[in-house]
Amino acid sequence: MMYIIQLTQKKMKKVNKRIFPVAASLRTFLSLILIRVVLTAKITAPTPSTQFSPSLSRMEQYWSGSAIKKNKGMVENLQSYGIIKSRKVAEVLENIDRGLFVPNGAQPYIDSPMAIGYNATISAPHMHATCLQLLENYLQPGMHALDVGSGTGYLTACFALMVGPNGRAVGVEHIPELVSFSNKNIEKSAAAPLLKDGSLSVHECDGRQGWPEFAPYHAIHVGAAAPEIPQPLIDQLNPGGRMVIPVGNVFQDLKVVDKNSDGSISIRTETSVRYVPLTSKEAQLKGE
Repeated sequence: MMYIIQLTQKKMKKVNKRIFPVAASLRTFLSLILIRVVLTAKITAPTPSTQFSPSLSRMEQYWSGSAIKKNKGMVENLQSYGIIKSRKVAEVLENIDRGLFVPNGAQPYIDSPMAIGYNATISAPHMHATCLQLLENYLQPGMHALDVGSGTGYLTACFALMVGPNGRAVGVEHIPELVSFSNKNIEKSAAAPLLKDGSLSVHECDGRQGWPEFAPYHAIHVGAAAPEIPQPLIDQLNPGGRMVIPVGNVFQDLKVVDKNSDGSISIRTETSVRYVPLTSKEAQLKGE
């Protein structure tokens, strides 16, 4: 019995000497393949064949760096990644230059949110494009649109171009310095004539209360995350209209709120997001 065990152990040692080098070589080979895949993924330029799935979290950054120097290049990138799907949204984003709506010295065309002071930010380009796509059918000429937490005025200007001079685009922002900044930005943009004729306006107020004067709104966009959907915004949404709003505290989702013709509300989740909180002016300035 002892002889059989010793013989078996000798055979196993021979087998191990043959197998282990092969296994080690296989591990090395697979490691090289993995390294190649990772390096290729990092250096491959974005093309339509390498687009991200639309179901990916919108917390993703689709591109970085300062290679893109012009607004048109930013729009083309958004199209190549499948974020912009319609010609109308592409035209509006081409006409409203994001570079006019960021602080001096910032790189306006990278896909990243940017601080604009007062503990506020301007959203990343892919988020603005996503919201415009979700609201496109509710931003037809002659319709009314409300932009809550309008910041530097960028998306409010986009809304104004879409609804046109016979519509109404309203931005609301509770930081007076940002209201002034946004008006100056809009005056330099393609939306300047609409600001002059009054079909585009930006107001200082608590965005959670909306802006009843020009309600009801066919489209409402909220640019900060609320713990729950403010009732005044639901009340100011037109039957058949749509609101896009980030909801949550630590974990946030972009909610699409549709008001049906009978006044009932349908809510669905579009994607996970990360926004600054929708809060009072005092809390925002304290960074709460």
